[in-house]
Amino acid sequence: MSRHDHGPTSGHTDSPGDGHDHGGHGHAGHAHGVSADADRRWLGIALALITGFMAVEVVIGVVARSLALISDAAHMLTDAASIVLALIAMRLAARPAKGRFTYGLKRAEILSAQANGLTLLLLGVWLAYEAVRRLLSPPEVAGGLMLATALAGIVVNVAATWCLSRANRSSLNVEGAYQHILNDLFAFIGTAVAALIVVLTGFARADAIATLVVVALMVKAGYGLLRDSGRIFLEAAPAGLDPDALGDRLVAQKQVVEVHDLHVWQITSGQAALSAHVLVEPGGDCHAVRRTLGELLRDDYGITHTTLQVDHAPEPVLQVARTGATGEDSHCADSHGPVHRDGPHAH
Repeated sequence: MSRHDHGPTSGHTDSPGDGHDHGGHGHAGHAHGVSADADRRWLGIALALITGFMAVEVVIGVVARSLALISDAAHMLTDAASIVLALIAMRLAARPAKGRFTYGLKRAEILSAQANGLTLLLLGVWLAYEAVRRLLSPPEVAGGLMLATALAGIVVNVAATWCLSRANRSSLNVEGAYQHILNDLFAFIGTAVAALIVVLTGFARADAIATLVVVALMVKAGYGLLRDSGRIFLEAAPAGLDPDALGDRLVAQKQVVEVHDLHVWQITSGQAALSAHVLVEPGGDCHAVRRTLGELLRDDYGITHTTLQVDHAPEPVLQVARTGATGEDSHCADSHGPVHRDGPHAH
C-alpha cells in the first residue's frame, strides 16, 4: 500500500480585482484497507477455484441435460473473465501518471466494472430466452446428478466468494467480480432447490424456473454496476454528496464571500476530487482560507484531491454579497454552475 503526502502549493499572480490570486492544490494519501498484492492473491485463488470446477460442470450439465447447470457453467465462465479483467485493470491502474494520462490509468478499473455489468445483463438475456423456451417444452432432467453437482458448486462458490470478500470491495473493479461470483452462488442454490424438486416430484420445469430467478438477480447486479460506473464516467458527484450543500458549507466559512466554478467528481472508485474558485473579503488571508477549506473537505467529506483558486473579491461582487442580492454579478464572466454566497441564493 502506497501513501502520498504532498504539501499544499500556491501561486501568486496579478489580478484585476485587487492584485492577488492564490491557487492551491492539496493531496493526501488514500486508505485502501487491503494491499494491491493481497487483492491480486485473493482474486487469483478465486480464479483457480472457479475455472477448475467450471470445466467439470460443463461435462456434467451436458450429460444431465440441465439448463440450470449449463447456465451456471456459462456464468462461471463470465466469473473467470471478470476476475481476469479485474487483475488486468489492477495492473493498469497501478501505473504512475505520466504523459497524456495525467491521472494515470486509474479508470481502467471502472472500465472493468462496466464490462462486468454489461456481461451480467447480456448473459441474463440469453438465459431468460432459454428458460422460457424450456418452460414451454421441458426436456427430461437427471435430477440426482444435477443435485450433486449443484451442492458441490455451492461449496466452491462459497469459497470463491469468501476470497473476494477479503479483497478491497470499495473498488468497483473488485465489486464487479464479487457480484459475478455472488450471483453464481445464488444460481447454484437455486439449481440445488430445483434439482431437489425434480428428484422428489419429477417436475422438470423447476429447472427453468430456477434459471429465471437467477436471471432477475443478474439483471439487478448488472444494472447496479453500470449505474455506478456510469456516474464516474459522467463525472457526477459521489453518491451521497450534495454539491449545493457543500458549496453553502464552504461559503459559510470565515472571510469567504463567494464560491463558484465548484466541481466535485470521482477519479475512480473511492477517490473524489474537487476544484473551486473562492473569493474572500478584502484584507482576508487567502492562504489561511485555503488551508481551512482544504482541512474541512478532507476531514468532513474525505476529499483529498482539492484544487482551490482563492482571490480577493472585487468591489461589485462584494456589494452584491453585502446586500444579499441574487443577481448574476460574479467575478467570472462565465461561471460554470451555481454561485454560492452567504445568505439566500439560487441553486
